[in-house]
Amino acid sequence: MSDTLELAKQLIAIDSVTPRDKGCQDILATRLEALGFTIERLPYGDVENLWAHKGDSGPLLVFAGHTDVVPPGPVSEWESDPFQPSIRGEYLFGRGSADMKGSLAAMITAAERFSASHSLNGRLGFLITSDEEGQAINGTRKVVETFQQRGLHIDYCVVGEPSSTAQLGDTVKIGRRGSLSCKLIVKGIKGHVAYPHLALNPIHEALPVLAEVAALTWDQGNSAFPPSSFQISNIHSGVGANNVIPETLEVDFNLRYSTEISADEIRRRIEGLLQKSGIKYECQWHLSGEPFLTSARNLIDVVSQCTEDVTGLRPQLSTAGGTSDGRFIAPTGTEVVELGPCNATIHKIDECVRIEDLEKLSRIYEAIMGRLTGDQA
Repeated sequence: MSDTLELAKQLIAIDSVTPRDKGCQDILATRLEALGFTIERLPYGDVENLWAHKGDSGPLLVFAGHTDVVPPGPVSEWESDPFQPSIRGEYLFGRGSADMKGSLAAMITAAERFSASHSLNGRLGFLITSDEEGQAINGTRKVVETFQQRGLHIDYCVVGEPSSTAQLGDTVKIGRRGSLSCKLIVKGIKGHVAYPHLALNPIHEALPVLAEVAALTWDQGNSAFPPSSFQISNIHSGVGANNVIPETLEVDFNLRYSTEISADEIRRRIEGLLQKSGIKYECQWHLSGEPFLTSARNLIDVVSQCTEDVTGLRPQLSTAGGTSDGRFIAPTGTEVVELGPCNATIHKIDECVRIEDLEKLSRIYEAIMGRLTGDQA
């Protein structure tokens, strides 16, 4: 059993459902402290954050990740307990195996081999949070704010999110779309369905303008991003009886948007249509993150070459998928890429990662450390 696999199993065995860390960071901190890293705990609210760093001068390369996982869902539907790591064939099963305790294990063992074979020519750090899968308020976002107050700038950041599609290393994420959500509350007048003239049905009032919003073309995208998209995710109204006109309608929707449009422009266009329709409404907006794109080539080229050296694949560069904590790091001027295992099973029943990929990923991370912060000892 490789050190990477053994550490991944140790982490998976901890049921660190977001925002709980439950000791995962203690394990990582102990391993890094033994390598000479300075360990700093940065707790905010009920979130644990770990900042481990080494080196006094030169470019700062940070590996970022999270110890929290999404809830496992019905445990009875798993072939094995989600928090009892299980090996079946070529795969390691367990909640967090791919997203992203496997990547964390690979980062640590990469640092251990790197420290044994290189002298450090630069600075190396690890930023680990327990608040990525949840509200993402007191995790990386808050740590980055602290870094800015200290005047600490990260030059390069590798986020261990599961970026690969069919094979390890086939895809590297170099950016992400922005995410803007809204809870739209449409107000009507409750009444009996037999007396509609004495009521105002918010569903009937809202449907035409919702259809109009859904039909909008936001932009055409660009070479890095697909066109921005709008999706309704939840609709709620009524009291459960079929003879009552409801008083309110609640609609949750989300836009994943490119760098061709701003969150302010999206809000302006939607609220303009709502006002024009004449309905009584309230919008509760939530901006999860602005879009970001790493256009500088230094980190991208290093990560791409190291990935190809280990896997034989030249990764495709992508901005697809959901959000990641890279959205909090990139706006500070940091070059950010995401590289991790295959994402086919993340957040699903029987989440798993190919065991061979864990060791390969560790070798890629080690090579990146060597190229950006290492001198051969």
